[in-house]
Amino acid sequence: MAVMSRQTKKRMTKLAYHLLVFGLGFLMIYPVLWMVSGAFKTNYEILNESLKLVPNSFSLDNFRRGWQGFGRLTFAHFFRNSFVITTAATAGITLSSAMVAYAFSRLRFPGRQFFFISMMATLMLPAQVVMIPQYIIFRNLGFINTYVPLILPAWFSRAFFVFMIMQFIRGLPKELDEAAIIDGCSFYSVFYRITMPLIKPALITTIIINFYWVWDDFMGPLIYLSRPARFPVSLAIKLFADSTSTTDFGAMFAMSTLSLLPVFLIFLFFNRYLIEGISTSGLKG
Repeated sequence: MAVMSRQTKKRMTKLAYHLLVFGLGFLMIYPVLWMVSGAFKTNYEILNESLKLVPNSFSLDNFRRGWQGFGRLTFAHFFRNSFVITTAATAGITLSSAMVAYAFSRLRFPGRQFFFISMMATLMLPAQVVMIPQYIIFRNLGFINTYVPLILPAWFSRAFFVFMIMQFIRGLPKELDEAAIIDGCSFYSVFYRITMPLIKPALITTIIINFYWVWDDFMGPLIYLSRPARFPVSLAIKLFADSTSTTDFGAMFAMSTLSLLPVFLIFLFFNRYLIEGISTSGLKG
């Protein structure tokens, strides 16, 4: 009986644990579920039956109205803008961060420690500190209402990704680099032919995380873009909200739901690399 009692207690504890985790997980994902369900509701249901997740009737009318966009600009245009910005910025930050990480990890040069400390110190700078000086610089260069301010900074690396890739590179045997150099490879050849293929999980992790950040960025486009034709999805969704008229919540939720699909698909297909890259597992045998 004592053994049965201990087994029962263990099962009850496990059940309580799973119920608690499920409840907390549901609370975390509830806003997303509510938004997705709102994409199929009427404005009346959204405003007057706000807590209910299941709509009275499923309708794709919100998606139709939302996709029509504004004037001659459909949401396909805004999605294209987002993909242009996100792809260019992500490619730049991945390549530049990998190069800087390799230099700090493998090369020895004067001032290396000073530059590394200075780079890491930028992690403590709030984005608001550089927002105004950066805007003044791009305004004086005539880049306002272009994608340059949203893309160009990404091509000069980011301390967070540099440090993450550095931890991965340090897990690689230096003998690989030395053997390649003995065979006649330069540092550039070692980087592109040896290091880059081996740090693929870290690079894919950088791509995924930065894709999230750039795709969801609202403040950057809001500061630098004022022409609707150049708006990305994150900024175009706000156009559904009108303080002087009626806000189309259904269309807003429908386009917000569609904007989650690229992020969700990337996470779904590259989840394995994301976990492997964050754990900085290094070289696999």
